[in-house]
Amino acid sequence: MFADRAKIFVKSGKGGDGHVSFRRELYVPDGGPDGGDGGKGGDVYFVVDKGLNTLTDFRHIRKYVAEDGEEGKKRNCHGANGNDIVIKVPPGTVIKDAASDKVILDMANKEEPQLFLRGGRGGKGNRHYVTAVMQAPKYAQPGKPGRELEVSLELKMIADVGLIGFPNVGKSTLLSRTTNAKPKIANYHFTTLVPNLGVVDMGEGKGFVMADIPGIIEGAADGVGLGLEFLRHIERTRVLVHVVDAASTEGRDPINDIEAINAELANYAIDLSGRPQIIAANKCDALSELDYDTVISLIKETYEPKGIQVMPISAVTGKGIDELMWAVQKLLDENPAETIEFKSEFDLEYMDDPELPFTVKRSDEEEGVFLVEGPRIERMLGYTNLEAEKGFLFFQNFLKINGILEQLEALGIQDGDTVRLYGHEFDYYK
Repeated sequence: MFADRAKIFVKSGKGGDGHVSFRRELYVPDGGPDGGDGGKGGDVYFVVDKGLNTLTDFRHIRKYVAEDGEEGKKRNCHGANGNDIVIKVPPGTVIKDAASDKVILDMANKEEPQLFLRGGRGGKGNRHYVTAVMQAPKYAQPGKPGRELEVSLELKMIADVGLIGFPNVGKSTLLSRTTNAKPKIANYHFTTLVPNLGVVDMGEGKGFVMADIPGIIEGAADGVGLGLEFLRHIERTRVLVHVVDAASTEGRDPINDIEAINAELANYAIDLSGRPQIIAANKCDALSELDYDTVISLIKETYEPKGIQVMPISAVTGKGIDELMWAVQKLLDENPAETIEFKSEFDLEYMDDPELPFTVKRSDEEEGVFLVEGPRIERMLGYTNLEAEKGFLFFQNFLKINGILEQLEALGIQDGDTVRLYGHEFDYYK
């Protein structure tokens, strides 16, 4: 089963606690402290595995936890560090915070393992706490907790060229003729339910990766059908080949089809309508000579003045396919071969740092207004999308677990009073 989205829980290891112990040797009645330090908790890494092409494995295993550090030992022995955990993902995987849907890490161009969550630091043993007045400290530092996060994984396919168009216009047939891919082909809608990749070998060291994107329909950008599932795979492509049924074998108008699909590209969250595009007017073998001249001329007159090349082809007979592939290669040569990478919107280093301060107080200027401020609040707001339902639930939980609601109640907040956080205002109701 193909899977291009998954949600998993990841957690780094807790640091081992420092140890409390004292030297016990013959003829040494007052041996000093010799408690060793705890080991560091294991880190969480993500790494690209080029042998993977789906996220199916994450449907079965949803929890990934690194090993905790070992507690320190007597005789100044250091506890062992916890083992790291390395999570393998296919090329093109984007890792997002599940609560806010913000991008944390894009694995598109990453060749080395990427540190994701750092393990907790090991605690210091009691030997570190000897002072002039405390020669036998019975205290050791506990290890720092690991960090945990629920993340969503999205596979955005890495291909140079994307084949787009309505269902059953011949995209799979074109891919099978030009590459080593073997997609399922039949004369009914939605034969292709998963994206297929193939390599087009142009010879002389030239070539490109082409993806057959399953049929997009009107409303796809708004989630109609499987639209959003498929549109995300076009995000990284440099050139689009828009395959259209020029013969109208199913009674649809080819120009209306082109306009409808381009409207979906423009309406998508990332405007895809500006990508270089070639129109492949397919099924020309089913046109009479008179209809051929009329239809192809009309499509060319409509789109070539807009800078979109129109090429008549037949994916079944092979007519015009070589010319199409060379035109695609030319467009690729004109556009830099740089994989589109999504920038990080979420700072893991400062995520929910329990050591950062914050304050909760009444406003001196307005009655019934309470102010919640401080570096910890600023950083929380920086990685939380309060407009999303999941982000707002995370925000509410943040107020609770950090004792902010408790402090507001201690200050006498009443139902209907206002809580203000750096430009955000909320009415309080218990």
